[in-house]
Amino acid sequence: MKDITAAFGTVYNPVKALVIYQKNSSDKSIYVESYDMDKNGYPINAHPLSLKESTQLANALDTCEELKRNFLKPLGLLPKKVLYINPDHDGYALWYTPAQRVDLFFVDSLGIPNGKASLPPLLWKASKSTLWIYALEETTDITEATPLYHAPFFNLYPDGRVCMGTVSVNIKPDCLLEEFIDLWEQYFFNSYFSHLITEKSPVKTNIIQLWQSLVNTRKKFLIKVLVKNGLTLKKLLL
Repeated sequence: MKDITAAFGTVYNPVKALVIYQKNSSDKSIYVESYDMDKNGYPINAHPLSLKESTQLANALDTCEELKRNFLKPLGLLPKKVLYINPDHDGYALWYTPAQRVDLFFVDSLGIPNGKASLPPLLWKASKSTLWIYALEETTDITEATPLYHAPFFNLYPDGRVCMGTVSVNIKPDCLLEEFIDLWEQYFFNSYFSHLITEKSPVKTNIIQLWQSLVNTRKKFLIKVLVKNGLTLKKLLL
């Protein structure tokens, strides 16, 4: 997949190093030694951790926890297409998109033109670093027992995980839910499909011919070409 994102970020330089010593005795008391860092990143000026440094460290850790608490937090009412949110640890969200027409991009070697095409309903699962996509029959009555289908795309593993290739995924620790969903959909749809990861087609027909017949036409995606993957939505919640 083609990297269509700019490499933005903040450069952090090392300024402090801490070494924690523990007493080899029953009370297990500790001593913290602090080092300043020179311009080359080497530790210098070893000294006991001061009260000021301890306060700065506590404030930094508190900020990290605050950022974590904002991860996947909605701006307002929960969007209707969101099915499940788990903000703990790595965290992930589940949402769906109805059948729609979107712009798709393919590498030249596939012989498929770029352009708008109809898609089936899709189920998305994403963490900060990984995306999974599945297809659905419909979105009017989604439950934990809803069967899932292989998404009819290239660059997918059999378990639905998306190979992002060289796409630079940048999800912030305090990323709100709506931004999180928008970013992942942009990462996926603005990238170039390039190859099948396994020899087995994710659809019942030739996948190249399928997209050749759909791109830049008004034809609807036929649900009957989808292949069940043996999963239900409940399996994604484990």
